[in-house]
Amino acid sequence: MAYFSYNGKRGIAVAAVSGGTVLALALAAAAPRVLASDMDVAGFVENATYYRESRGISKFRNTAQVEFGKDISGAFKTSTLSFNATLRATYDAVYELNDGEWGENAGGPITLANGTFGGRVPHGGGLKFAVGGAPTGLPPTLGFPPATDFTPFFGGPASPNAMFGLPNVASMSNPNEGLEMLGGHLSSENGGIAFGVPVRPCDIDKRGCKPLEDYMDLDESEMAWSDFNDRWDFIREFYLSGSYDLANNDQVGFKVGKQQIIWGRTDLFRVLDVINPVDYSRNNIYDELEDIRIPMWMAELEYRWGATEFFSDINLSFVWNFDKFRPSNLGQAGQPYQILDAGSFFRGFANCWENGCTVSNFPVPDPVNGGLAGLGAVDFGPGIIGIRDVNLPEWNLSNTQFGVKLEGLKNEIGFSLNFLETRQQLPVLRGHIPSIDPFNPFVIDDYDYALAFDIEFPRVTLFGGSLDLYWDAIKSAFRVELAYTDGEEFADTSVPDLYSESDVVRWVVGWDRNTFIPFLNENRAFLISAQAFGQHLLDHNEHLGAALPGLPPPGKVGMPDHENNYLFTLLIQGWYMNDRLNPQLIMAHDYQAGHTTIAPAIEWLLDNHWQFTLRANYKIDDGVSTWDDDRASIPYPGLSAALTDGATTALAPTASNGGLRGANPLGRFRDGPLGMAQEEDEIQITVRYRF
Repeated sequence: MAYFSYNGKRGIAVAAVSGGTVLALALAAAAPRVLASDMDVAGFVENATYYRESRGISKFRNTAQVEFGKDISGAFKTSTLSFNATLRATYDAVYELNDGEWGENAGGPITLANGTFGGRVPHGGGLKFAVGGAPTGLPPTLGFPPATDFTPFFGGPASPNAMFGLPNVASMSNPNEGLEMLGGHLSSENGGIAFGVPVRPCDIDKRGCKPLEDYMDLDESEMAWSDFNDRWDFIREFYLSGSYDLANNDQVGFKVGKQQIIWGRTDLFRVLDVINPVDYSRNNIYDELEDIRIPMWMAELEYRWGATEFFSDINLSFVWNFDKFRPSNLGQAGQPYQILDAGSFFRGFANCWENGCTVSNFPVPDPVNGGLAGLGAVDFGPGIIGIRDVNLPEWNLSNTQFGVKLEGLKNEIGFSLNFLETRQQLPVLRGHIPSIDPFNPFVIDDYDYALAFDIEFPRVTLFGGSLDLYWDAIKSAFRVELAYTDGEEFADTSVPDLYSESDVVRWVVGWDRNTFIPFLNENRAFLISAQAFGQHLLDHNEHLGAALPGLPPPGKVGMPDHENNYLFTLLIQGWYMNDRLNPQLIMAHDYQAGHTTIAPAIEWLLDNHWQFTLRANYKIDDGVSTWDDDRASIPYPGLSAALTDGATTALAPTASNGGLRGANPLGRFRDGPLGMAQEEDEIQITVRYRF
């Protein structure tokens, strides 16, 4: 167990940890040996200040990290035994220094496109379903009847009308303030949907936080002091490692405690290196994986044969992740760094479920004449569209994760074969949950194609392998990884649950070479490192939708993720002034999405302690991608009746025909992490003191 308290808004987190009982007892038993040797201590303090074009300071992160190591070989009759720990404290003052963008004063009132009806309307000012000023008989705000039992949604039978009053969406619980328009930092709606996203910390503005509890519900202190939480993230490492020599000259090694276990051989994007989740909220994908992997409590047991008749070296390792499951941290609405802008989408959509929302450019039925009256900003009440809950697996033995790796060396070629039984660390939205028919709000059911979701993390199985070799003829090192994953889930607008399962193959090939570039440096070679990544969805689903009366011509529906996707990276790094001045250039290009990142940097090592780094991060974009957003589906019998002037409810359920599409919410999967960060050009300065 761990207990934390904060002394005020800027207080220092205090932790009392009692969960490491086994390690504590082991160290206590080895105390005589421990005290007889010195402990190695190293670390650093660092300030990272980033400035983002058009938004000002996006990071003012202060970090202190201390690493401890102690050799206690001989304890418990082991051949080797050591204790290692790394502690890190991070405080990001951006939420104080630029609180108008990222803190308690972020956001403001928004307006949303009113489609074919023209103009823009404020949040809460959507269409009230009146034709020519005459009421149509539909609820003034979709989903709000005069009275019904809403206990499944709000914990009591009172209708939202009684709870919030009209107009409901812009009620006191959901005012037009502290909002940003979803995707507004990239472009206007351009005919697609958008809605308001609450962007203030959850202790300031609670909208959209409760459905995302324990996943994306951080308050300002938790965002600023990101290492101090109930998962003990300030402990980056805390483990015992050792080995036993066997009588047959083989060796058994072990490592147990909080740690990172690294299977991959590549940088930036992960193929095999998927045991630990990743914290993308620190700096998207651009920080070193060593700094953004989330350590877990794990045990690793390794049997080492060493050199054999056939192999130069061979060993077999078993990994047991006995920690409670933890997904990757995608970043939260109101944080400067969110991969795929997912945090904003999730919180805005959770607010739609919890409090209702206004959605731009939504199809408006004409209940007088039938068919569509046009596209407009529409007010939805709670419990119709959005995210209802996040289902994070509870800890039990069946929810732990297990892996096996065979690793060896043959003819100077390193190789591994890998197996991992784990969970998908990225979320999937599963539809088909109980929700309200907004056109007949007395009826609650599991509607096909309805935009009502729970977030899940399905169990997956990974098989893979890697190679590592040096080709002397061209003075180059090559790295290869290949992984096949069974059971991953992806958004899919063509099926009733709005998600589908697909097996996935991922691979990467890396090339490293030290190369002289005489006109830049005659005395020191440059490192040139290139990587090519591939991802292939083996059960990809994409096809042309069906023609539907009254709707635009059909377009593509199905999975927004590319069936085959390729990314390329390039690193060029040089050294001057006895390796104390180090310029580098990093480039990454997403071939399918058409987006590129360029990150030049220069690092100056003043002495053995001080290090200064100046970096830029610029994107070359290819616009914003769009995809079917399910507006052209008919989930509800009430909508079917409205479209046909009450003639039939038989059109429901009907899948989207793909005729209406936009950047939100699914275009982000086609743009990828590079494209969704295209408006995040930055200048970055880092100062580090090592000790």
